[in-house]
Amino acid sequence: MPKFILNRRALLGGTAGTIASLAAPPVLRAQEKVVNLYSSRHYDTDERLYADFAIETGIKVNRVEAQPDALLERMKAEGANSPADVFISVDAGRLERAREMGLLQPLNSTAINGTVPASLRDPEGHWFGFSSRARVIMYNKDKVAAADIATYEDLADPKWKGRVLTRSSSHTYTQSLVGSILAALGEAKTEAWCRGLVANFARAPKGGDTDQIRGVAAGEGDVCLANTYYLGNMIRKNAAQDASVIAKIGVVFPNQAGRGTHVNIAGGGIAASSKNREHARRFLEYLVTPGAQTYFAQGNDEFPVVAGAPLPKTIAALGSFKIDSLNAAIFAKNNGEALKIMDRAGWK
Repeated sequence: MPKFILNRRALLGGTAGTIASLAAPPVLRAQEKVVNLYSSRHYDTDERLYADFAIETGIKVNRVEAQPDALLERMKAEGANSPADVFISVDAGRLERAREMGLLQPLNSTAINGTVPASLRDPEGHWFGFSSRARVIMYNKDKVAAADIATYEDLADPKWKGRVLTRSSSHTYTQSLVGSILAALGEAKTEAWCRGLVANFARAPKGGDTDQIRGVAAGEGDVCLANTYYLGNMIRKNAAQDASVIAKIGVVFPNQAGRGTHVNIAGGGIAASSKNREHARRFLEYLVTPGAQTYFAQGNDEFPVVAGAPLPKTIAALGSFKIDSLNAAIFAKNNGEALKIMDRAGWK
């Protein structure tokens, strides 16, 4: 288990600026051991994990934090002169986009390939997942029984008209889910499903997953699509205003009698421009160690990708489930086509 260091000003070598977002590439002394991390993860708890890596290895982590598309555009503009060593994103779609843009280089790591399931990493080694989250159906227990809905496809049934909440089609979580459905059903059936789902919307898509969960509890709709860790966060934080929400929400892991539930990843890869490739490799391999995996799970209520790492109580309480074994690279590649399908279906 990592040694959590709580003093933010001393996290990675003595200054708060080391881990803060950087306005310009860092100026480094030749003898410094460093890995420059471009990350779209916005969880403050990750800082402790990076601090522990610095303590264990002597390699400082300089972090540039922004939205994934902004980071990709920055890396593209910086080109071969980019200081980026590692790119991290919270969705396979953005990782695959980075690969397609030529911004990542392959890594053949025994430590990673031997621990991370093949379905959660790029077959050519450009990126891999270090934590995962399931996209499930959540429902209002006062209005819906778990037996009432079993699959993603069921959400398009007319019986759910005016009862479904979801976020916008522009979000990568939505695109990856529909990308997985596209791989399973093909274009025509996926578009028909999208049209049926749109017809069942309780309101126009808006907000994030937490908004969908709260909306279901408040009666704005009866069911929604959301990632498990959002509910886990609410349970763990135990905020008074969410107590009634948590009490009303039930969870269905879809498609258990078929292909399984769609699982997305947070993950990363080595930047094509990396000047510190060996440090980058050590950093990425560190992310699949037992301690780091435990921290990812406990720190943000995510599923670890390495077998045997303990689940957080909030997630373990939801029960075990069958995971869709579709390689993340496939649904990630489908993001663009998925968005076109949703546009045609009126899912905005």
